[in-house]
Amino acid sequence: MTTFDRAEAEISQERVAAALAGAKAATYWLDDPGRPAALPPLRGKITADLVIVGGGYTGLWTALLAKERDPKRKVVLLEGKRVGWAASGRNGGFCEASLTHGESNGKERLPHEYPKLEALGLENLREIGEAVKRYSMDCDYEETGVLNVATESHQVPELEHDAAGDSGLEFLDRQTLQAEVASPLFLAANYEREGTSLVNPAKLVWELRRVVLGMGVAIFENTPVRSLDADGGGVTVGTDEGSVYAQRVALGTNAFPALIKRDRFYTVPVYDYVLMTNPLSDEQLESIGWKRRQGITDLNNRFHYSRLVTDADGRTRILYGGYDAVYNYGGRIKKQYDQRPETFEKLAAHFIATYPQLEGLGFSHKWGGVIDTCTRFFSFFDTEYDGRVAHAAGFTGLGVGATRYAANVLLDLLSGEETERTRMDFVKKKPLPFPPEPFASFGAKVSLAEMARADRNEGKRGLWLKTMDAVGLGFDS
Repeated sequence: MTTFDRAEAEISQERVAAALAGAKAATYWLDDPGRPAALPPLRGKITADLVIVGGGYTGLWTALLAKERDPKRKVVLLEGKRVGWAASGRNGGFCEASLTHGESNGKERLPHEYPKLEALGLENLREIGEAVKRYSMDCDYEETGVLNVATESHQVPELEHDAAGDSGLEFLDRQTLQAEVASPLFLAANYEREGTSLVNPAKLVWELRRVVLGMGVAIFENTPVRSLDADGGGVTVGTDEGSVYAQRVALGTNAFPALIKRDRFYTVPVYDYVLMTNPLSDEQLESIGWKRRQGITDLNNRFHYSRLVTDADGRTRILYGGYDAVYNYGGRIKKQYDQRPETFEKLAAHFIATYPQLEGLGFSHKWGGVIDTCTRFFSFFDTEYDGRVAHAAGFTGLGVGATRYAANVLLDLLSGEETERTRMDFVKKKPLPFPPEPFASFGAKVSLAEMARADRNEGKRGLWLKTMDAVGLGFDS
């Protein structure tokens, strides 16, 4: 049994139910009176130089960078519901430098390009911080770094080995770590000071929205795009009540069905779940420490992530999420999937075991949402209609930072000029497509079960996971 298996077995259902009793079935970040009012939908026919489909991070960064490159460019952004309502407004707020979903994944898939991609990712993260400052974005941006924590004894040597070979990692033994963040489950950690910032994800969306509106970008909300039709001069983007005719189109629709239909085989929607605690008292916060406010993630295949959050009243809460990654048959996306009681109960039990000194704190919000994942676990790119349409997707949970880099790639591709970014296999190569049903569901279920078994077997991967690694479908978080 793993540490978290024992937590589920030992912590009573009554304690779990009490912790979740007051939790609102809503995304904490979006449950904010400061959320801007919806903008009107598109009605009628208009023209533009660039149309962006999708009002999440990919679309908004593309709009901002497009206007920075050419302030005179006429840019229109179309969003099917509200700006930031999906993954961009529901995530944990970890803004990471990695463009390849971690070092081991990047080195495995693009070993010849990984050093350059690592440098480009760090540059991209620095530029995000600079943009936050330049445009005075009020989004609680914190350059805290991250603690990669061992919760099982076999993980400690791995941390020591990694820190010995990387000057950017500081190894914390159990005693040092307990002084940093007090938890009986934390055995050791590597403190990675660079490469991760924390942000209020919804506020970042809303601030990007504010900035691009000020630059002259036209945003239409509640405007789902239904079609793309190209002719000799441009592309018509069709909506329910109108259309936009433009020279170039950038697609940032994340987990939702791609408008370039062949790209639908490259991604599947996977559900992730999160809890937010009630505010901690001063005494409760003191009992944990956590003075440097790092993000925290553990080393299990089925990993957790957690962080401190300062609410509108200046009080501190803890966000706690991850562990389960749920694929629903047929890749379906439904509102009802945003709530999954069995996962919330697991997370609550794991939280109680992680921070027993906070017994009785309880949770204020519980929510979930889809992540767009692909078989290489980081973004891919495609073009259509002789390069007049470009698409990015597949961020697999690390889109808070990587979407800005993707926005630059999209604009490079649409420019028609080869650049350092577009020459790389990172952009040129595609992931393997997912198999059709019922094979996709079968594979997802077996993989999740095998990852859990590996966690219970000191991280040793069985035949199924080794086979997936060999054919390019494996992932070691």
